[in-house]
Amino acid sequence: MSIDWSALGQVALVSLGVTVAVVVVFAFGVLGLARVEEAREERSTSSPLGTAQASLCFLACAAVVAYGIYLIVPQFH
Repeated sequence: MSIDWSALGQVALVSLGVTVAVVVVFAFGVLGLARVEEAREERSTSSPLGTAQASLCFLACAAVVAYGIYLIVPQFH
């Protein structure tokens, strides 16, 4: 049995990079929700920019998760 260490390293680096990217995007989504709550407390109105930011970030995270599930489950191919 032979292991292609180069390919294994590439998979590990891409996995690490995507993981960090998803965590950062999720954090920006939480930041958007925090802006919405802050705007509600200060002005008793909602912040459309914060809501849009949170929605887009969480949608992007869900898309990455759905794509990962698509890649793993062979019935989806």
